[in-house]
Amino acid sequence: MKTDADLSSRRLSRRILALALPALGALIAEPLFLLADSAIVGHLGVAQLAGVGLASTVLQTAVGLMVFLAYSTTGTVARFLGGNRQPEALAAGRDGIALAVLLGVVLSTVGYLFAPQLCAAMGATGDVHRYAVDYLRFSMPGLTAMLVVLAATGVLRGLQDTRTPLVVATAGFAVNIGLNYLLVYGFSLSVAGSALGTSIAQWGMAVFYLVAVARMARSQGVPLRPAASGIRATAHVGSWLMLRTLSLRAAVLATVLVATAQGPESLAAHQLVMTVFTFLAFALDALAIAAQAMIGKELGAGDTVLARALTRRMILWGVGFGVVTGALLALAAPVAGVLFTNDAGVQQAMTAGLWVLAVSQPICGLVFVLDGVLIGAGDARYLALTGLLNLAAYVPLLIWVHSAGLSGPGGIAWLWAAFALGYMSARGITLSWRTRRDAWMVTGAVPRTASD
Repeated sequence: MKTDADLSSRRLSRRILALALPALGALIAEPLFLLADSAIVGHLGVAQLAGVGLASTVLQTAVGLMVFLAYSTTGTVARFLGGNRQPEALAAGRDGIALAVLLGVVLSTVGYLFAPQLCAAMGATGDVHRYAVDYLRFSMPGLTAMLVVLAATGVLRGLQDTRTPLVVATAGFAVNIGLNYLLVYGFSLSVAGSALGTSIAQWGMAVFYLVAVARMARSQGVPLRPAASGIRATAHVGSWLMLRTLSLRAAVLATVLVATAQGPESLAAHQLVMTVFTFLAFALDALAIAAQAMIGKELGAGDTVLARALTRRMILWGVGFGVVTGALLALAAPVAGVLFTNDAGVQQAMTAGLWVLAVSQPICGLVFVLDGVLIGAGDARYLALTGLLNLAAYVPLLIWVHSAGLSGPGGIAWLWAAFALGYMSARGITLSWRTRRDAWMVTGAVPRTASD
């Protein structure tokens, strides 16, 4: 006979899965773009793959720093929704999209003009530098679209809709892989064709979102013209989230610098392992997206008991999902390299890195879920400050790996042990400590400000 607790647990699980499963499909689309690029470009040669890997890191850093556009709109919209204030929710989403356009224009201009300097600063030389610059410059037309997609996706998530982003992401991936193959091999555009195909696909997704959000805003009587005060508010709320993301991207960039110092073979292998990590991170992050939307909504409605119950349930799901993905990755590691490159040395180094990554997956599952919980609660200040502490704990590990003078499979294995086990464990400790207490559960329909 089922108890009330059993039934309540099942209801919570159904609510989580109703948001997380569609979010999973949408989230993995972005790393699938990178996987497609790596698979298509990888067969052009090691220099091309290394160049794309380095340029992708620069591009992902720019987009990653702007991920607050999705996170802040998700939490803000969800809180307004929980407080039964949907017009204000859509107005906040509209202003978030406007900020995305402004930031996209600035960043794409800077990225195009300073692509050679940015790639050189990452340690690229010779052919690797040339291919990195080509990929980065031809990616810039799509950067604004990427940011619009981030902000608009956050709006829909805040409205508890993760199905529409799934449809859009699936269509975008299908178009992307077809265009990339055609432009790289059909038109012989090399790495530039891969970047251009992705830019076109991103703009198709952005236009769809703009139309969808505009229709919802009109249905609620919300004007389409953004409010300057709303844009400033979104930027203000996102300031702590940007600092949090900056610490994460600094950790990734520092890891790339160490891989670059190990040589082109290690850099290429690291790019492939990082691509797989990103793919799995987005998959695990589906639960974090559910956490952001649900926690924001319940705190907006003032229900701290349900918010706590949802947190406990999502922790179980996150760790369990990490165990499953880790086991699957361990099995796939020995053969995964042949899908991306013909170089035997890169394949061996990639296998070593993937085995370490497999061990870390339960930790990653915990980290991504708790990160989503605190973002949904608007606890951005804590995330930013502890992000700096986690980075400080990671740097000595990187210094040791670099000073050891390792390369090949051994170098990649130790590099990923430092990142996936050392750095992610530090994040897990600080996040777990915070959620064991109640200070993060601030209620009310009006979102926190960055100074809260």
